[in-house]
Amino acid sequence: MASEESSDVVRRDRFSGGPARGFLSSMADDERIFAADLATDRAHVVMLAEQGIVDDEEATAILSALDEVEQAGFDALPDGEDVHAAIETAVINRVGDVGGKMHTARSRNDEVATCIRYRLREDVLDMVEATLGLRKSLTEVAETHAETVMPGYTHLQPAQPTTVGHYLLSYEQAVARDTARLFDAYGRVNRSPLGSAAFAGTPFDVDRERTAELLGFDGVAANSMDAVSSRDFLVEVVAALANLATTVSGLAEDLVVFSNKGLVELSDDYSSTSSIMPQKKNPDTLELVRATAGDAAAGLNGLLTTLKGLPRAYNRDLQNATPHAWETVDAVSEAVAVAAGAAATATWDEDALAEAAGEGFSTATGVADLLAMVGVPFRKAHEMVASAAETGSDYAALDAAAEEILDDSLSAYVEREAVEAALDPAESVASRDSTGGPAPEAVAAGLTEAKETVAADETTLADARGALAETADRLDEEVSRYA
Repeated sequence: MASEESSDVVRRDRFSGGPARGFLSSMADDERIFAADLATDRAHVVMLAEQGIVDDEEATAILSALDEVEQAGFDALPDGEDVHAAIETAVINRVGDVGGKMHTARSRNDEVATCIRYRLREDVLDMVEATLGLRKSLTEVAETHAETVMPGYTHLQPAQPTTVGHYLLSYEQAVARDTARLFDAYGRVNRSPLGSAAFAGTPFDVDRERTAELLGFDGVAANSMDAVSSRDFLVEVVAALANLATTVSGLAEDLVVFSNKGLVELSDDYSSTSSIMPQKKNPDTLELVRATAGDAAAGLNGLLTTLKGLPRAYNRDLQNATPHAWETVDAVSEAVAVAAGAAATATWDEDALAEAAGEGFSTATGVADLLAMVGVPFRKAHEMVASAAETGSDYAALDAAAEEILDDSLSAYVEREAVEAALDPAESVASRDSTGGPAPEAVAAGLTEAKETVAADETTLADARGALAETADRLDEEVSRYA
């Protein structure tokens, strides 16, 4: 980094050397909050001027220096223990001692907590957008294949026939809950710690609500000690992302397995080949998506372990907590985007799916249900069909089992045509028309609900982003008054 005339304003000469200097520095991770720190500085200086803590001329000098720092960019900052000290040093280098007034009535403790929240809320909204992209991909393919019959599995064994549409909507609903968790977390992230100072507040007549307003926060994190020392908002976001990564990992695993069975073919754009075996087409991208759940779980575990048992109030351990969040955001964001692309471009083999849908006597439950509908106790019907399954899965096997278990022919209970229909995977699917089931009308209702929920969430996202953009414009306007 470019060196400038003043040393780090926090460390000064006494603490400027020794082996701990690099160990203490967070500059390698701080570029992510460079813009957040500049915004926080500007809002704080505007508030100080409005409260008469600094005069307008001093505010003008500091804000002009901040503009120059922004234009020069992160890489032009002087060496510093962190981005906060480096920016303050750069301001003092430009305007002299008056630059030191920028830090009046605050600490790095409330400053960094504010910057993290300021940046994290943008990351949360980006993650919401990523989930919406995945949900739209899943819904679009589900609509195309609303009646495409496929095998359904439990324990990786053929269980009951379903449809591709029903299957993909199951993941859309799971990701929708991940979206909701991120929105919930956003509300708790979007509170301002600024004005809490080190942890015990400040004797200056600061207006915490004003800086919160200038930075677009919904309000303040009230207790000053809690505001600077708590990182539960990081835990909440990373936990939501770990859950999302786990959801997407399941989707990736399914597509890998279905690809292996020849039921679906992934696009070449989401596949790879072998360095030695030229015939191979491997689902490499989805394998990496699957692995991201481990990265996210590690991030959550690392964060929780760092925070565990920390005494009040601020401790330097918190410097190591934040990178767990940034790394998880980046990993999960990329994985979700890849999963969305892979799902959108995959080709489902309808013939292979239809053939596989009846494997393993997957319509057995339908026959048991049919008998239960005409008065046979379900447990007895279950026993009869299980007995038939030992010898076959056709009408003859079922009729023989009925003679043995029910002491009568199958036709004494239901017509043969009804049994044959129950044995057909497509007919079996069509009969399962309960809410949320795979029957075409139930899937159609699910598609409608999914589209409506996505549209509502898109509106909520647009409103949140619009509010932040308007706030940024208002802060620029306030700063321009001191030009």
